[in-house]
Amino acid sequence: MLSLANDLVSHAARFIASARDDAGLWTISARGRIVGALSGEAGCWRLSWFNAADPRLCSFAGAIDGDVEALSEALSARLGAPVRFEPVAG
Repeated sequence: MLSLANDLVSHAARFIASARDDAGLWTISARGRIVGALSGEAGCWRLSWFNAADPRLCSFAGAIDGDVEALSEALSARLGAPVRFEPVAG
């Protein structure tokens, strides 16, 4: 039950963070490792991948429009495993 509550809070935080117009930074994790980052400012979004990131993630060429939840779903489908975004407080 606690896991479900944590997931709901995490989803809500991502939704709220992605709805803001100001700058944002999220870590991207897959299979228990942080593999990259998403940054956004003034409507410009950028994915950055670390060296150990799966090539299926690195080759993603889809649209990035600030919808973190949709991006998470697209990357998860591409990888075949959950891809999570966590907002970085700052």
